[in-house]
Parts: sequence; structure tokens; C-alpha cells
Amino acid sequence: MAPDQQPSVPVEDGAVPTQLFLPPGGSGPGLVLCQEIFGVTDYIRRRARALADLGHVVLVPESYWRLGSPVISEGMERIEEAMGASSRLDWERTVADTVAVTRALRERPEVSGGTGIMGFCFGGGLAWATAAALTEAGEPPSVLVAYYGSQIPTLLDLADSIRVPQLHHWGTADQFIPAEGVAEIERVTAGPGTTFVRHEGAGHAFDNPSPAFHHPQASQDAWASTTRWLAENLV
Repeated sequence: MAPDQQPSVPVEDGAVPTQLFLPPGGSGPGLVLCQEIFGVTDYIRRRARALADLGHVVLVPESYWRLGSPVISEGMERIEEAMGASSRLDWERTVADTVAVTRALRERPEVSGGTGIMGFCFGGGLAWATAAALTEAGEPPSVLVAYYGSQIPTLLDLADSIRVPQLHHWGTADQFIPAEGVAEIERVTAGPGTTFVRHEGAGHAFDNPSPAFHHPQASQDAWASTTRWLAENLV
């Protein structure tokens, strides 16, 4: 699933490679899509294309670019390699990269309306931290969508900085995030602008099509609710 364009976004120590997916009409609200822990995989590109087909201008930053933008095979047997890659990142720089990418997307001529941030797994936590950084800079995103954001339990102190409409998806059988951690995220994000969805029996990364993670019903239900929610909140 190839992107329409591959622009780069200048940052202090180089340029972030990105992948741009355009909607059929050529313009629409912007959406930064943050990669999962395995990198910008075919799965992430398929999701980007699906979001673009809904009418969004989707920009996917290659957050592992300082590591050579590796794409790691998806599956439980490669999870240690993927976790090793994410651990080698400078987190603050990676958040700053995503802030720069969001600003660049807002400036693109194809973008009309708001600009939101969305992410899966590692990307859910990155989207959370980026939303906080943008808000603190006086540039809050229009929306935040996080699928099982693995970093969020360690970043709860940012919750007060993220007062934008937000949608969270979690599986009740997440093997990496304890149930009490998910409950605490729900507590700190509670409010009229937050939609918090639990998917019964689904584990971590349930939307990923790898047999090691995929939960078909949870994936289907979460995607349906995400598309409805974006249609109502990102305009």
C-alpha cells in the first residue's frame, strides 16, 4: 500500500521522512498517524489509506528515522527486537519530531478543517505526548485517538494538558498493560469530551492483523466506532 507522496519535515538535526495519503477528493481534515512499535508497516499504511478514503489527509511520520527507519516483522517472536528499537529512541526528540510533523501537516494546502493525532501501541503513547506538547504550546490538536497506548500509563502527568476530544481503545485481556493501569487512564481522562472503549477478551495490539495479536471482533468494532467518532469530531 504505497503512499501518494513521501515528503520530509525539517527538524533541528535533520529531516523526518513521512508518508502522505490523500483522500479521493484531494482535501479534508488532517490526521497525523503515529506508527506502532514495529515501525511503519504495511498494516499502518493500510490503516492510513483507509483513513484517507474516509476523507482525511493522513501523514505518517517514520519515527524510527534516526535508526534507519527499520520495519520489523510483526509477531510475538519479534517483540523483543521491536521493544529494543523503541528503547533506543530519544523520547523527547521523537515527540518534538511529531510536533513538527503536525505543524507541517496543518500548513499543507490539502488540509481543510482541523488536524488530529492518532496512534497504535507505541504510537498511541506518542500521540498522547504530542497532544500534550502542542497544547502546552498553545496549538492543541483537534482530536486525539489512541489504540492501547503503551506509554500512556507512564505519562499520566500530562493528562491535564490534553483537554481535547479523545477516543481510547483497550482490550480487557491486554497482556502488557495491567487492568488497574487502564482504569487509571480512564480516571484521569474522564470528561464530556472523552470516549473510552474496552473490548472484551481482546489482548494488546488487537487491531494488528498478525495472528499473534489479532482479535477480529474487537478490531472490527473498534474501527467502526473510530470512523463514526472521527466523522463527528474531526471536521
